[in-house]
Amino acid sequence: MMDDQALLRYSRQIMLPEVDIEGQERLRRAHALIIGAGGLGSPVALYLAAAGVGRITIADADTVELSNLQRQIAHQQSSIGHNKAASAKASMQALNPECHITAIEEYADGEKLAQLVASSDVVLDCTDRFSSRYAINAATQKAGVPLVSGAAIRFSGQLAVFDPRDPDCPCYACLYPPDDMGDEALSCAESGVMAPLVGLIGCFQAVEAFKLLSGAGQVHQGLSTFDGLRGQWRHFKVPRDPACSVCAP
Repeated sequence: MMDDQALLRYSRQIMLPEVDIEGQERLRRAHALIIGAGGLGSPVALYLAAAGVGRITIADADTVELSNLQRQIAHQQSSIGHNKAASAKASMQALNPECHITAIEEYADGEKLAQLVASSDVVLDCTDRFSSRYAINAATQKAGVPLVSGAAIRFSGQLAVFDPRDPDCPCYACLYPPDDMGDEALSCAESGVMAPLVGLIGCFQAVEAFKLLSGAGQVHQGLSTFDGLRGQWRHFKVPRDPACSVCAP
């Protein structure tokens, strides 16, 4: 049970009737897997740690560069040259030492990815390549674990939640069939990105993960896109593809 310090730390969430003590306890018992500790993974990691998710695993093989600091808020000037997952872990622990945080300083793929996903209650895809997104999607579908997927480039962002426990919910491959996409995605290094945009989408991902883990509210359905130049959101219904190569019966 939470002690007085924990009750005080999370008091503003506990007073929400949709969360209450029970929802906060669910968060403390939960395990979130964050793949990618860059622009999207930074706000996801910081907010889930601050919100009191009990166990967080964050994976990233890259090292922090000066050009990352414009948007990757989990890292500091002193983090340059250090692994991103380890750097994010340090920032998360400084924010909330109660969280048990594991940094995976390598690419999570193959059997390693399958094991990490199977041990999690929610997976947050904060990567920027289609090959990674397809692998994460397949692993979450196989394990039956909800996936919160985000993307941001230039002035545009998007978010979708794929929950294999819902028979009517599509998966990432329903939305973007693998045969239609190349292996390389547009990256911020190649195309640029507005700094607050990744924060906005990453926060949206954290909100959905919070709801999935705490039981509060209704989980996002369909695809939401954001046009940063116009400040406009659009929402699209996404049906499940009966011929999907990943989630079709």
